[in-house]
Amino acid sequence: MNKDFTFTIKKIGLNENYRPSDHTRITTNFANLARGASRQQNLRNTLKMINNSFNALAYWDNPKGERYSVELDIISVYMNIEGSGQTFPSIEVLKTNIVDHQSKERIEGIIGNNFSSYLRDYDFSVVLSEHNNGQREFSIPDSFGDLHGKLFKYFVNSTTYKQHFNKPPVICLSVSDNKIYHRTGNQHPLLGVEYQPNQSSLTEQYFKKMGLQVRYFMPPKSVAPLAFFFFGDLLNDYTNLELISTISTMETFQKIYRPEIYNANAVAGNCYQPNLQNSDHSLTQIVYDKEERSKLAVKQGKFAEEHFIKPYQTVLKQWSANYAL
Repeated sequence: MNKDFTFTIKKIGLNENYRPSDHTRITTNFANLARGASRQQNLRNTLKMINNSFNALAYWDNPKGERYSVELDIISVYMNIEGSGQTFPSIEVLKTNIVDHQSKERIEGIIGNNFSSYLRDYDFSVVLSEHNNGQREFSIPDSFGDLHGKLFKYFVNSTTYKQHFNKPPVICLSVSDNKIYHRTGNQHPLLGVEYQPNQSSLTEQYFKKMGLQVRYFMPPKSVAPLAFFFFGDLLNDYTNLELISTISTMETFQKIYRPEIYNANAVAGNCYQPNLQNSDHSLTQIVYDKEERSKLAVKQGKFAEEHFIKPYQTVLKQWSANYAL
């Protein structure tokens, strides 16, 4: 059954001239920034923040803090089903590239970073919502996230992935405001202080089905931990510059999207619970429409149901039942 799925990868640079394509999930951080009257200034300011953050962390042999800049590519993955020639926009991630202006090198960064998926919108905004409609207690449907997890693992293990990317992806998300995080004694020079959550979350369980582990680190100069989802060994499989490219990129997006946590004026303590109602924070000079973002998740989940789940229900069920790495 695996031969029924093939992947096509499209790449577009995320710079101040970027405009989202028709297939981009417009709830995605970078796509939301690239809309409206402030779109170009938003993107320009965002990229400047990323570069400043990168140079602050990569401070060795970098006395003026301007040795490096980060270039971002939006990687869109299209799935071809049953050899029909019809494709579905399955996932979208970011790829970092590092420019060393001193050595004149262009260094490959990390694939993953931001993670967008129509099918994840379907699972969280349609399946989960319908399952709990009218229920007294919240519960998770059987096999929740199974198909998405299998498709993601199949893509990462595909020939297409290996032809384009040298290392497994790392995805970096915000911490959850309904968990408590405890600081540990473990500290990494770049990832920073490690935190442990008091309980697992639905997001963790969902990403585990994708084959991903998670660890929480608060990098130097940061005020809150970030969630790093990865395969293998996060601390040893990636170079210093690769890790810094992910930290600087994703913390910048979180400062824009969740300033209450990542642009707070107080640093997370030994026992930390994120608070989205925190008023003691600073705002970036970047316009971001949170309300629109939340409404569009449902719309995009319905899109996945109409154009992917329902038309290919039989073949997806058969493939999932027979799937094995």
